[in-house]
Amino acid sequence: MKEGNYAKIVRDGAAVYMAGVLEYLVAEITELAGNAAHENKRRRITPRHILLAIRNDEELNKLCQHVTIAEGGVIPHLHEVLLQSKRSSQSSRGYASKKKSPPNKQNNTEGDTTPSDDDDDDDDDTMNQ
Repeated sequence: MKEGNYAKIVRDGAAVYMAGVLEYLVAEITELAGNAAHENKRRRITPRHILLAIRNDEELNKLCQHVTIAEGGVIPHLHEVLLQSKRSSQSSRGYASKKKSPPNKQNNTEGDTTPSDDDDDDDDDTMNQ
């Protein structure tokens, strides 16, 4: 600690205090990683479990935000759009079945763009009722 020039004066108790802090951090990470291993039905803690433990804890994640853990992988994350695709496809089907489109009796695609009088008849029937 003296060689790193972290402070002008380093007291004798600083090493004991630093050892206590490191022991606490190791115990915290080990406990969380053990819980992650238990959730995955494993008996041995792997780097993957350590990564999951650190990234799922807010304070440890802030402390280790620029740390890369070898063989740790990535945090599983699914974008909301991918989760809502099943719901949105069902709702779009429901919307399409409720909407009535007027029948198109003209199948002329050669450039005749005159509007059909049949479309106006549907509106007149609903007005007379």
